[in-house]
Amino acid sequence: MEKEKRFTVRKMTIIGVLGAISAVLGMTPLGFIPVGPTRATIMHIPVIIGALMEGPVVGGFVGLIFGIFSIFQAITNPTPVSFVFLNPIVSVLPRVLIGIVSSYVYNRLKKIGKEKTKILLYLILTGIISYLSYGIYINIKNQSSIWLSLMNIGLIALTLIIIYFTATKLKDRALDIIISTTIGTLTNTVGVLTMIYIFYAERFVGAIGGDINTARKVILGIGVANGLPETIIGIIIVTSVVGALKSRR
Repeated sequence: MEKEKRFTVRKMTIIGVLGAISAVLGMTPLGFIPVGPTRATIMHIPVIIGALMEGPVVGGFVGLIFGIFSIFQAITNPTPVSFVFLNPIVSVLPRVLIGIVSSYVYNRLKKIGKEKTKILLYLILTGIISYLSYGIYINIKNQSSIWLSLMNIGLIALTLIIIYFTATKLKDRALDIIISTTIGTLTNTVGVLTMIYIFYAERFVGAIGGDINTARKVILGIGVANGLPETIIGIIIVTSVVGALKSRR
């Protein structure tokens, strides 16, 4: 009974600490990393760390804190698009799912074998590089802003670094962490933007100065522009933190 109580207190403590980190990231510039003309958020990273280290319950509760804080920010520090985050289906539900999905994928990958996991990882990273390369080609063809091409080049470099360290340094130790982080990050990006599209598509696009007649394309573009940097940065941070903690444990 005493052991079970300590276990519960441990989980509650971790939820509180990681939830507080998410809140601090949201209240300061630390939660956003400039990547070219966009900003990649890392507020979802404590949720994924909690899910991989302690399971879906801890991950889900940290995600809940993240979502509730999003509502708080929308009320106390409003922006032209803050109205979308007043809806818990937009601001809370996807954040809770980050922890649940990340933990489920992490545990599932342990059962399918390292070779299949490695193939899946390289398919994901190859897809990222292919998409970014295509983006560079389109930017050059359309003579778009140089910042877009530089951002894509930087992201390709980071992806190649991840592939190098995975193949030579981490070997098989971080495959499941990297894939789980990727899917957890996309759960946040895709979940939030899907709910925005369902409930507020034209109003949201109008608020950011876009063409409401192309709402789907605008929202999809936001997802790609933010999702890829957030995924790559998330992989680097979560792999480092979780890998170090598990090795120490």
